[in-house]
Amino acid sequence: MSFQRRQLLRILSYAFGSSFILSRNKFAMAAQNAAQPASPAPPAKPAAKHESGGTEMEKVAGIGGLFFRAHDPKALGNWYLQHLGIALTPTSEGAPVWQQEAGPTVFSPFPETTKYFGDPQKVWMVNFRVRDLDKMAAQLRTAGIEVKIDPQSYPNGRFARLHDPEGNPIELWQPS
Repeated sequence: MSFQRRQLLRILSYAFGSSFILSRNKFAMAAQNAAQPASPAPPAKPAAKHESGGTEMEKVAGIGGLFFRAHDPKALGNWYLQHLGIALTPTSEGAPVWQQEAGPTVFSPFPETTKYFGDPQKVWMVNFRVRDLDKMAAQLRTAGIEVKIDPQSYPNGRFARLHDPEGNPIELWQPS
């Protein structure tokens, strides 16, 4: 893991306190509940007071979608469904939509010159939280997908890297 990422995660951990990094008990409960059907999203939290004037500031509740260009959108979407279990955008009413588990999400612009994503032509990277990094990596390798697990374990968890069929970088994160 690069120094920049460790520093970013450390800063975010301090900024958000213990809510940023799941405690072992909460993570274990989340893993036990993962097999249960997804429940509806909790009600939005009240708007936080803006520091400069005491006025209410509306904030987004989470990421509602990740949209990106692809050479073959249908094939790439099917790859994500087959290997990572991410349901595609529903095309009919009542069709399932991917329900992600609640947990920390890091939102961080990087400098244009970062080497963290690998190929300098790639302008984004997605990081997926996983419950069992070793099991996920074994599953992907069985499908012939190269996965590089970072041998070092960090205070906030373990990481692995892979690329989708169009060369987009993907990071897997198993929180501590």
